[in-house]
Amino acid sequence: MSFRKRLLAGLALTLGLGSLAVSAAQAQDAPSLKGKRIGITVAGTEHYWDLKAYQGQIDEVKRLGGIPIALDAGRNDSRQIAQIQTLIAQKPDAIVEQLGSAPVLQPWLKKIRAAGIPLFTVDTISPYSINDTTSDNYSIGEKLALQLASDIKGRGNILVFNGFYSVPVCAIRYDELKLVLRAFPDIHIIQPELRDVIPNTVQNAYSQVTDMLQKYPNKGDIAAIWSAWDVPQVGATQAVLAAHRTEVRTYGVDGSPDVVKMVADPASPASAVAAQQPYLIGKTAIDTVARYLAGDHDLPPYTFLPAILVNKQNAADAAKALGQS
Repeated sequence: MSFRKRLLAGLALTLGLGSLAVSAAQAQDAPSLKGKRIGITVAGTEHYWDLKAYQGQIDEVKRLGGIPIALDAGRNDSRQIAQIQTLIAQKPDAIVEQLGSAPVLQPWLKKIRAAGIPLFTVDTISPYSINDTTSDNYSIGEKLALQLASDIKGRGNILVFNGFYSVPVCAIRYDELKLVLRAFPDIHIIQPELRDVIPNTVQNAYSQVTDMLQKYPNKGDIAAIWSAWDVPQVGATQAVLAAHRTEVRTYGVDGSPDVVKMVADPASPASAVAAQQPYLIGKTAIDTVARYLAGDHDLPPYTFLPAILVNKQNAADAAKALGQS
């Protein structure tokens, strides 16, 4: 049996609903943050994942008795840099940075550590972060790619949105897609790749996919559409439905409630979404901060939280497990 066939045959064993349980260390209550000021800087909050992770941090700081200094940059790099400068000047007990463009952020994350302020991150890989709390994006990227390959039976042309490779988690998911596709030589990424944008992500994705469906008008010309997050998936799905090309399947990451509902709909071309737990990710990041400030400096560099691959078979159960039903 070829490697490609073995992968497809084993797919059912790797893409189950899975467990949302966290480790005992993560589940236990965190130390108090009474009297501590915790800076929180986030790239933006207009997306479900971003907002829930941000809320999880703010709520947990308050629950533990601390004072959150929370700043939302509204997807503006210059504004986030200015906000980081403001936080450094205020000298909080710790700073948590969430998402953003790594090349832009790294010099400023370095400045946080140089100022003697403990730095923690959410979904941002940085040598200056004491701990990064995130999903296992390697597993997410692999399993989503395997689901796509299985659904299209290991052959066909696919469209790929790759506009945010500078965001580390998006890069990991994309790299895992490419790695899996090496085992499927009959799956081809149509070039040039599409570029997702912020803002107007849904509208832009709709427009780009509509143009590509017109360029490739025949059934079988395009088998699937992949994106590293699920907002482009919404626009892509809408475009596929509008063009009456429901044989084209769509895939994404994050698991916003509206996307999980689309996947649950048997008539929708949305075939799978890797659903994360953003609120728990934000909460866990703050719990890690609390442990560090309480004297536990033997922390791992990464804290990985589980995700669920939501597909047509498990969507109803997944929505319940995610608290979305």
